[in-house]
Amino acid sequence: MDNNKELAVAALCNGTVIDHIPTDLLFKVVSLLDIENISSSVTIGYNLDSKKLGKKGILKVADVYFPEEKLNRLALIAPNVNVNIIKDYKVVKKYKVTLPDDVIGIVKCNNPKCITNNEPMVTHFHMEDKDSVILRCHYCERTVLKDDIVLK
Repeated sequence: MDNNKELAVAALCNGTVIDHIPTDLLFKVVSLLDIENISSSVTIGYNLDSKKLGKKGILKVADVYFPEEKLNRLALIAPNVNVNIIKDYKVVKKYKVTLPDDVIGIVKCNNPKCITNNEPMVTHFHMEDKDSVILRCHYCERTVLKDDIVLK
């Protein structure tokens, strides 16, 4: 057996790598970042071996640097993902996503009477508790718990 280690996914010259995505959430992350509408090269690694997670997902997006606010929205569904910014094959910035104070336009209110479910308007939630991930609707003040979050 050869002792050389190989990358499961090819190295990236420039762009963004999102790593340690729980496998069952990988395609939610793809959707949340609107990856299907990106014109540059995208590598999706699914069910890769991980010491931390057992299995993981990874996204490598060439020549794209997402705004940090957009990436932080991932913390709603995958709070432990790592983001690596790559330039000339080197990691120039590495960070974990963090929950935003306000969540706008990505979570559906679970109150059927909320105006956001009855009028064409953008949802807006305030982060009540970052540890437990509890959101409060800006309009109807209904609380949404982490397990009840539905992405739009």
